[in-house]
Amino acid sequence: MTVTAPAHDRVLVQVVRSRLVAITDQMRLALQSVSGSPTVTEASDFFTGLYLPDGSFATMGHQVTFEAPPVGALIRHLLAQGKPLRDGDRIIGNDPFVGALHQNDVQMCAPLVVDGELVAWAGVMAHETDMGGMDFASWSPKAKEVWQEGLRIPAVKLVDAGEMRDDVLEMILAATRLPAQVGLDIRAFIATLNVAAERLTELCHRYGTGLVQVVMRGMVEDTETRLRERLRRLPDAVVHTRDFLEHDGHSNRLYVVDLVLTKKDDRLVLDFSGSSPQAQGFVNCSRAGLTGGVAGALIPTLGFGIPWNDGLLRPAKIVAPDGLVCTAVPPAPVGSATVETVWVVSNVVAGALNRLLLASPEFADRAQAVSSGTMATFNLSGRDQYGARFGLHLMDPLAGGFGAFADHDGPDAAGPINCPCPSIADVETNEQKTPLLYLHRRLAADTGGAGRRRGGVGAEVALTVTIPQAEALVMTHGLEVPNSAGLGGGMPGGVISQSLATGRPDPESGGPDGPHEPRSLGPKPGAFPITPADVFAVTWQGGGGFGDPIDRPAADVLTDVRRGVVSPEAAYEVYGVELVVNEEGHAADVDLDATAARRRAVRAARLGVPVEAVSEVRPVSGPLDEPAGLAAGERWLPLADRLRAVVDASGTCRVTTVDGVVLCSGSTRWREGARSYPIALPEPVGATLHADLRATGWLCPRSGSLLAVEVHLAAEAPFHDLDLDISATGTAAALALHPTGEDQ
Repeated sequence: MTVTAPAHDRVLVQVVRSRLVAITDQMRLALQSVSGSPTVTEASDFFTGLYLPDGSFATMGHQVTFEAPPVGALIRHLLAQGKPLRDGDRIIGNDPFVGALHQNDVQMCAPLVVDGELVAWAGVMAHETDMGGMDFASWSPKAKEVWQEGLRIPAVKLVDAGEMRDDVLEMILAATRLPAQVGLDIRAFIATLNVAAERLTELCHRYGTGLVQVVMRGMVEDTETRLRERLRRLPDAVVHTRDFLEHDGHSNRLYVVDLVLTKKDDRLVLDFSGSSPQAQGFVNCSRAGLTGGVAGALIPTLGFGIPWNDGLLRPAKIVAPDGLVCTAVPPAPVGSATVETVWVVSNVVAGALNRLLLASPEFADRAQAVSSGTMATFNLSGRDQYGARFGLHLMDPLAGGFGAFADHDGPDAAGPINCPCPSIADVETNEQKTPLLYLHRRLAADTGGAGRRRGGVGAEVALTVTIPQAEALVMTHGLEVPNSAGLGGGMPGGVISQSLATGRPDPESGGPDGPHEPRSLGPKPGAFPITPADVFAVTWQGGGGFGDPIDRPAADVLTDVRRGVVSPEAAYEVYGVELVVNEEGHAADVDLDATAARRRAVRAARLGVPVEAVSEVRPVSGPLDEPAGLAAGERWLPLADRLRAVVDASGTCRVTTVDGVVLCSGSTRWREGARSYPIALPEPVGATLHADLRATGWLCPRSGSLLAVEVHLAAEAPFHDLDLDISATGTAAALALHPTGEDQ
């Protein structure tokens, strides 16, 4: 029976909305039920969603937020071609210069036709371990042009009006080293799209096609409206953030991803024009990758409490000329885009948006440092003990540390912000499916960015193999760049460390015969053989910290040491905490007097003055602590744990510390009045810093409290990161949330 109702019937509208979301999750279940790839079945490197007829996504899963826009780009490419589409068509593609993030991300879409009318599209996308090219896994560090990488499929009908085109499938599978795995995944994609088609047809027949279409459009429009309302409550500002990636596969050149974000009223402009030109190597991303990277950070950062769909992206305009490392054009190679430039784009967008949240009393508690700023890739291939070809794309690197929040620590090994529901395979699953042997998988001490709120620590693994020889393919950025930037004086998270220890095989166990000195592999070692005598070890980045590390409660540091996530050495050197050790050599308590003296000595050393010359500081609990020295009629906004923008009754702005030390007047360029100094980053962060980078800290000139930390190009002076428009409506709305001095 068909039920029809006016679009304003809120109950019925919500029923249809919920069914559309449920269909999206049923697509996920179908994909995971049919696929044989651990990337899909055990981990979370895939995407499912429903799209409007114009290619705007109306629903999406919570796996990888990078991947929401690319399928829409594939749909718009098909629409622009004007080729006839029929019910039962299933289109496949993976071309980064059409819509995919890189060649491994195979995508399929289907026009959902009900009673002869195009009602919607369904889309699915997942990472395939190998799609051909000069190296296994289709990530080719030595590639100089896109044709040396994996097979590119622009947009081809794989199923034509319900009939499989076996010749097209055979052509695709002929290019991959893992035809059985890829073939099964492609059939899983078809099953996923079939589920969407069946469920949407049932929904339209029950409630009416017109109502379903109205609801889908309304979902996107409602999300856009709600985000624009949220943006109007944020201060208007210009935010400048920058991140880097090293080594393009050919030389250890440093590449810049530069973002100038302008927020005005209910609009965002994200300008990447200051980024590096496209690279000769495979680290580039296409414009589709840039859009995906923006979505990867914007959706989870600003979309809290709002349904996730294309409406979250409509208030944002992306500005970037062609030919940048983030808008590469053919013949530039883009094989590692997702774990290189796309990831770094996500870092700078997250950094900029969280500075906006921090400057709003309403949302400051949600402000977060950068999470897990890279994904260090490990692929393994060869022939197993039965002579069958195998291949593994290890998803364990998703277990990087989450960035610290203003009001709580970042969770350990919680993964990146662009993967809201991360998951990785059990150790036993990977060992069962491939000839891999784990020596350990554990949390890595001192990798979380130090701060009043600590970034989550990353994990680390040590691996070998159980067959005579296999081939490993290893690459990363973030070994010489601390990508997980801190916020408000917080330190960056620890960088990647990866090494290979070699030795003679033990005749009894087949494994290494004893400890061997590991050698650092650098960021892009590429492919190399690995035997049972070798041990590959890698530590992943932690999340950035929030606030000055010596503001962290000493009791929290003691707990960190007892848990093994902070070493006793870091507790003293970085956090300024003097521990009391018991007879067994374990941390038992904190010497509060010695800790207070140590922390004052740290602040004095930062300023380069005697201890007695530094002023006392008041403890801080977060960015919403009221600043000292407010006059009647003055209002304020938080900029960091110890920074406040104060606006007097005449509308004049000044930036002060929470202790009342004025750093600037007439603008929010507070760094003009702060003391800058070359900061020594903690060992897990700064020991391998790229030669073209420097780290600078900014201090309160009286107390020596750490207000900000920035990693920047050695040849350039650091820039001002935040310019608030004090006269703007959004800023006035944020200021109105705080009482005036006389009202307090």
